[in-house]
Amino acid sequence: MKIILLIAFIAVFFEAGLISSYTIVTSQPPDVGKLLGMQIDELSSLISFGSSSSIISNPTTVPINNAAEVANALQSSSGLDGINLPSLSAQVSGNSKATIFPVNLTAIGYKYAISGSNSSQIVITPNETYSITASATATKQDGELVIDVTSIQITSSRKLYGNTNAT
Repeated sequence: MKIILLIAFIAVFFEAGLISSYTIVTSQPPDVGKLLGMQIDELSSLISFGSSSSIISNPTTVPINNAAEVANALQSSSGLDGINLPSLSAQVSGNSKATIFPVNLTAIGYKYAISGSNSSQIVITPNETYSITASATATKQDGELVIDVTSIQITSSRKLYGNTNAT
């Protein structure tokens, strides 16, 4: 009985400290229901961390039904000259049983390296190669993904290869 009272006292003391610190930091009256709901959400996410969490689950690569359209959308969004279509892949992590779900796209793109001037010297330079990562929404149709090309947002673009001082 004493242990239960001690735990209850610690919980009440913690909540009072949280509410008073919220008032001091924000200079506004606290929304107690919202603060308690936030704590419950955080605790439930910690408890369910090991079971089917999207943080630890391995992403699954799924074939893309409209790969050419996705490559064109990535090309226009990134400003590159082309996308290597065989390198385009979509990864799904978590629950893909919903009708619309998020996917991560990865692809290799290239940009033509134009160099030289009106001189008689010929300079051969390789194309610049980029790694592109994007996010989008998709639906599943006959075991393949149909990606909504209007929802594609590039999250990162990294230069893998190319001249740093092109002439």
